[in-house]
Amino acid sequence: MKILLHTCCAPCTTHCIEVLKKMGHDPFLFFSNANIYPMEEFNKRLREVVRLAEIADVPMIVDEPDHEEWLRIVAAGREHEPEKGSRCACCFRYSLQKAYEQMLAHELDAFTTTLSISPHKSFALLARIGREISPEHFIDINFKKKEGFKRSLQLSKELKLYRQNYCGCEFSMRRSGKS
Repeated sequence: MKILLHTCCAPCTTHCIEVLKKMGHDPFLFFSNANIYPMEEFNKRLREVVRLAEIADVPMIVDEPDHEEWLRIVAAGREHEPEKGSRCACCFRYSLQKAYEQMLAHELDAFTTTLSISPHKSFALLARIGREISPEHFIDINFKKKEGFKRSLQLSKELKLYRQNYCGCEFSMRRSGKS
């Protein structure tokens, strides 16, 4: 199948591409991250994903970020919630909805997300949201299984990829001490 892979960053994407190709699928990267703040961080992550797409020889689609729209949707009263709260669920839904729309627009077969590789993200929540958006198109792959996160660390080190220390949004940035 031709699978649109919602891509958060290059390090997480490394292992996901590897898994999808081993499964016999053709991944198409979709960099859609209106949550990433500041814009310099967005651009840094985008450059690395572009570089990875070239290395892995996979096509890539870039979504123009609308950070103000994203803030309006996810922050409304949720600004001080901890990670893994309802703000994150809104962010997942926002990104997965965009991925679904791009999958349809590019006439691909299915979509999934690299977010499931993170030990900080709930696979159950991601899978539930993806299936709510489109049960017939969302492929719920838990990329962190079989030491997937560890493999992504290894691959990103080998490829000398920039690895960030927060999810991307200003809310997690504050909690990581980067602000």
